[in-house]
Amino acid sequence: MRYILLTLFMIPLSFAQINLSQEEKEQEIIDYSNIKNVLKNDGLADKPSQAKKIVKEIKEKRKEVNLKRFQYPDKDDFWFLSSQYYLVKKAQELRWEFPKPEYGIGVAFKQLLEKFGYYNKTFDVMIVNTPNVAHFGLPGGKDHYFFILSLPFMRSLDLTKVDIALLLLEDFFRVEAGYFEKNLKLDLSFIGTNFYEKKIDPKLMENILSAYDKVIMKTGFNFQQQYELTKKMDAQLKSEPELWSVYFKLYGKLERFMKSDLLYKNYLKIYPSPELQINWLSPKKSVI
Repeated sequence: MRYILLTLFMIPLSFAQINLSQEEKEQEIIDYSNIKNVLKNDGLADKPSQAKKIVKEIKEKRKEVNLKRFQYPDKDDFWFLSSQYYLVKKAQELRWEFPKPEYGIGVAFKQLLEKFGYYNKTFDVMIVNTPNVAHFGLPGGKDHYFFILSLPFMRSLDLTKVDIALLLLEDFFRVEAGYFEKNLKLDLSFIGTNFYEKKIDPKLMENILSAYDKVIMKTGFNFQQQYELTKKMDAQLKSEPELWSVYFKLYGKLERFMKSDLLYKNYLKIYPSPELQINWLSPKKSVI
């Protein structure tokens, strides 16, 4: 079902002023001669009231089926299709189509999720060969997630699989909190509605892709969201002291790296101040 919707959703023209062809209009006209034969065989030809009732029911069914052809995807399908569409449209810029070995990142991340009780979550990790996006999580509908992960970023910081899994856990929590959806600043009230005989914005998909691009590449998340995320990670990892220590050291590494490598200068626009995150994580000194 999702893949059928994807074909329709990825063609903006399907949302613009849809006019039925002459053939489709003709198909909507009920074949009364055929119905007459059916009524005659069923002994209903001489009962006008029952015949009219049947014809009315057929008309209503046809209308109901026709209306379903003009339905926007529901919330889960919308995020699945939109995120997938973005990744496809940005394939050349993100450069995720290149030969690469199996890094085992998906397995490591799945184990980390299950360690903290997050089962039955499905996800796709897109390894990209560009520094333009270090790492990012996108919604994919109910219990599905898309993660972008930069190979140059992983190599530059010499990240371990545990480090990477922790960064993906951050991205997972951001998606769960709905930060990405809030930061898109789009009117999404059309999701799940019917657009039969309504005027459709021909730039709908273009606007969605533009909003995706702005958040992923330029604006990212604000300080309040970053603070809430850090506190969430802190509380989650407190039960696993070794993981908490790895996470804390990871931010020390990130803080030093971002000061010295201009290639990732946009990282601080997407994820504000690793230095502040270190302060938020650091145990508070008691005053005697």
